[in-house]
Amino acid sequence: MKDTEKAFHTFVDFYPYYLDEHKHPMSRRLHFIGTSIVIVLLVVSITTQIFSLLFIIPLAGYGFAWSGHFFFEKNRPATFQYPLYSLMSDFLMSWQILTGKIHSDINN
Repeated sequence: MKDTEKAFHTFVDFYPYYLDEHKHPMSRRLHFIGTSIVIVLLVVSITTQIFSLLFIIPLAGYGFAWSGHFFFEKNRPATFQYPLYSLMSDFLMSWQILTGKIHSDINN
């Protein structure tokens, strides 16, 4: 069974696979940028009550993340098979990049 066909039943089991699919520093950086934009758009949309901004969130988040997969990782985003775990992983990986637990520097 290929890793992409592997069935994950818990987030704890999925996250190491997710990180393995995001080895390229530029891919991680793009994911971080996309996730950051998603958070900013969500906060701005709620505080200004301009709810039409919510429609931009998937474009911003997935646009940056999928660019990382298609141009740098050369793999298929896990979003297609594990949408909830992938979303949770985007936020966790971004937090770990922000706190220095994971590096996204393109010079690594």
